[in-house]
Amino acid sequence: MSRQLRIGLVAGEASGDQLGVGLIRALKLHYPAAIFVGVGGSKMRSEGFESLFPIDRLSVMGFLEPLKRLPELLRIRRTLFHHFLDNQFDLVVGIDSPDFNLGLEEKLRKKGIKTAHYVSPSVWAWRQGRVKKIARAVDLMLTLFPFEEAFYREHHVPATCVGHPLAETLSIETDTLSARQQLNLPVDGQVLTVMPGSRASEVATLGQLFLEASQYCEAQLPGLQIVVPTASPERRKQLEVILEDYPDLPVMLLDGQSLTAMAAADVVLLSSGTSALEAMLLKKPMVVSYRMGKCTFALVSRMAKVSFVALPNLLAGKALVPELLQDAATVENLSEAVLGFFCQPDRVAELEKRFTQLHYSLRHGGSEAAAKALAQLIEAE
Repeated sequence: MSRQLRIGLVAGEASGDQLGVGLIRALKLHYPAAIFVGVGGSKMRSEGFESLFPIDRLSVMGFLEPLKRLPELLRIRRTLFHHFLDNQFDLVVGIDSPDFNLGLEEKLRKKGIKTAHYVSPSVWAWRQGRVKKIARAVDLMLTLFPFEEAFYREHHVPATCVGHPLAETLSIETDTLSARQQLNLPVDGQVLTVMPGSRASEVATLGQLFLEASQYCEAQLPGLQIVVPTASPERRKQLEVILEDYPDLPVMLLDGQSLTAMAAADVVLLSSGTSALEAMLLKKPMVVSYRMGKCTFALVSRMAKVSFVALPNLLAGKALVPELLQDAATVENLSEAVLGFFCQPDRVAELEKRFTQLHYSLRHGGSEAAAKALAQLIEAE
């Protein structure tokens, strides 16, 4: 192209920032002089990305929280729309955050700007009618999982499965010893990694619950080391306040380093989301939990069209790991599930084999495959 290529990226949370930085690096191999602008976090900014708004302003969940923040979210989306349109961007990619990004993508596509969405919303699981809006909003859907690509093709939406970038970058064999050495953890000790979420609301809902379960497990397993990676300085402060009620609990708080913390673990207790996939790729037995508002949970439960929420279970089509949601998310249930993995090595070994098979099934090229598909979209007439 005779002018500098402009690519817009809009990520709304930490997992999107991780995907975004890989995409920027891969796209730079195709377009070294391109500029990247939109919304992203510290990882994307480290690659020269210009973020017009802090990424956490888009990080909302459920039904009620977005309504409370609606005026601000609409203002941000309106500003991004005019920026991308006025500066004649060649491509805009929404990274996850479908409730925010699909509306933006649809408006831009109507104006002739090419659009793509990276990470399919769970239309195959619930609210399948959204596929009609997606068809209007995007020129290309980039999916992480093979069954998603098949779903979109059935509904006549251009789609390419690129796999998950972490399936490409993470080794099939996890080096637990090295991870423990990096964190100065006992090589032969027992380690529980606890991850109550990256959002303030998740930590508020799950933080105390997870720590109480950890305290119970530590009482049953003297010497158990508990590792808690924090997603941001704000989440660390939030957890520090909660930990004031557990002065004797052997907790190591980390700034980031979630992958290292999971690699070092024997078992991971985590909130449902991307971290479950990461734990699977690291071959770690896990207990998956989540709580949300009662009204939100009731609505989601009625609309859900799948039997599982944890990605390892969804990918396998059966319950490989425990899912303890809403009222089932109690200290007793969580503790029992966590201790079950510590006490059943044969079960853990079988789970590791299954996770290895799933890891191989998700290797489709990752960021490089996504960049190649987007380059073809940019250059198509």
